[in-house]
Amino acid sequence: MAKKRIVVICPGRGTYTRETSGYLAAFGSSVKSQIAYMDEQRKLVGNTTLTDLDSMPFRANIHMSGEHASPLIYACSLADFLSIDQEKYEITAITGNSMGWYIALALSGALSHENSFSLISTMGSMMKDSIIGGQLIYSLVDENWRVDEAEKESVLIEIKNVGAYVSIYLGGYLVIGGEQSALDTLLKTLPAKDNYPFQLPFHAAFHTPLLEPISQKAFELLPQSIFQKPTIPLVDGQGHIWSPYSSDIEELYRYTLGHQVTNAYDFSTAVTVTMKEFCPDNMVLLGPGNSLGGAIGQIMIQNHWLDVDSKKSFSSHQKNDPFLISMGMKAQRELVC
Repeated sequence: MAKKRIVVICPGRGTYTRETSGYLAAFGSSVKSQIAYMDEQRKLVGNTTLTDLDSMPFRANIHMSGEHASPLIYACSLADFLSIDQEKYEITAITGNSMGWYIALALSGALSHENSFSLISTMGSMMKDSIIGGQLIYSLVDENWRVDEAEKESVLIEIKNVGAYVSIYLGGYLVIGGEQSALDTLLKTLPAKDNYPFQLPFHAAFHTPLLEPISQKAFELLPQSIFQKPTIPLVDGQGHIWSPYSSDIEELYRYTLGHQVTNAYDFSTAVTVTMKEFCPDNMVLLGPGNSLGGAIGQIMIQNHWLDVDSKKSFSSHQKNDPFLISMGMKAQRELVC
């Protein structure tokens, strides 16, 4: 029987939450040696181990701060990735959202596990003492999960007028980054929709020019020598494909610590390119959680992928024969493990 072709999607910050605490204890058996290594490295610098963080009661100011959240999410995603039954599934490409790009680098072989942990820990703790700016999220979709293009244009103008930036194009959402004063203005002036706009806790102005000092520091701390060609194709936040044979390691290094840090991350384009170029039988979203599920559904709607054209048809498709398999959902997890 032929293997099913899948693409893997790696989650970003904000996915390890109160609801997903204990994820490593539940699903981390496949990565015991990797977790032991990460725990030892964290002990050396006086940080709480991932094992202890995962087992203690969830506290937002601890579990969602960058120096803890980033490696926790990486460990959970790594555990899920190594749980995929590769006798049944062929992984044809990997992409991710925001910090998920660093995880994608790890899972594709572009970084060793040790160097992945070093990159993720370094980038996650860079603003340990003082966060630069912030992020808020805003919805642009109607009840059918279709984007209102006129509203989108209006919101983009408003973002520019207050001196903020689009940080992530996230399906039917915009993640907006900027100085706190600009975000405060947008929180008051953007039309209220359900819970939107709202500010993402413990998030800096990722993927905006405000992070230029972070990019410069990253180049000083992390050498190009830790990068290598991936063994599985990668799709980045511009929709560019990094293939095993043609990838330029210097360009990959400069994109990861340069452009990707200071420019908008287009997750919508990343997923669109991954679907269209690799035509998978399924997309597999790694845990923890399932917070990207809605955004991926909205990207499918934008592309009329598999004739999905509304929230209702996406939900119906997911019930009968899920194209998007979320490993953070137990019933769907069992399909790929």
